[in-house]
Amino acid sequence: MNPVVLTGVNKSYLLDAIGVPALHGIDLEVRPDRFTVLCGPSGSGKTTLLNLMGCIDRPDSGQIVVAGQAVASLSDDALSDFRARNFGFIFQNFNLIPVLTAFENVEYPLRLAGMAAAHRKQRVLEMLEAVGLGDRANHLPGQLSGGQRQRVAIARALAPAPQLVLADEPTANLDSHTGAAIIALMRRMQREQHLSVVFSSHDPHVLAEADDAVFIQDGAITAIERQENRAAAAS
Repeated sequence: MNPVVLTGVNKSYLLDAIGVPALHGIDLEVRPDRFTVLCGPSGSGKTTLLNLMGCIDRPDSGQIVVAGQAVASLSDDALSDFRARNFGFIFQNFNLIPVLTAFENVEYPLRLAGMAAAHRKQRVLEMLEAVGLGDRANHLPGQLSGGQRQRVAIARALAPAPQLVLADEPTANLDSHTGAAIIALMRRMQREQHLSVVFSSHDPHVLAEADDAVFIQDGAITAIERQENRAAAAS
């Protein structure tokens, strides 16, 4: 089963009482166990599409099915619970809670999910070790570098074992060396944990890592390239 399927999706926003189209006619299937990259310039609709996939926003029309669930039928409360169970989110501004340590930030979604304390501790330590921050568990975000904070954010997103991880340009605020390290880390975690990851970016280094590349321009999908098709074309 594909983790996300969008059919005929349209989305507009109001600007001074005028409807401004953000996405139109979106048909897309995100394949399981793939590193999918949404590619396009700023303003192309990448973030809007990511927000719709993550059930942060609702479309004006069309259907979105996540993990077999047609999400339009869910109430706001049910949608919030569904989002917490099925998604991990990674943002370019990290979105860590500044008064919580790295351990506590990663633990936070597990507390919300009601996981037992002993299991929580084990899972948090496993995830911090996986992202190379086992020795930074008691550090506050302000005591960490940008790359380390993004690693904490990755650990937090993956800790609840989500169906799908959505990353909105998480390397945009990092230098090129740190950004490349974060891309490599996310790619490794995706492969090791057999995750479905959707990563929005206009960075060619991110695009080079894509299993599936979805190109967006002016709110519409202009092309979809699969890794196997690229390999065949290169040969």
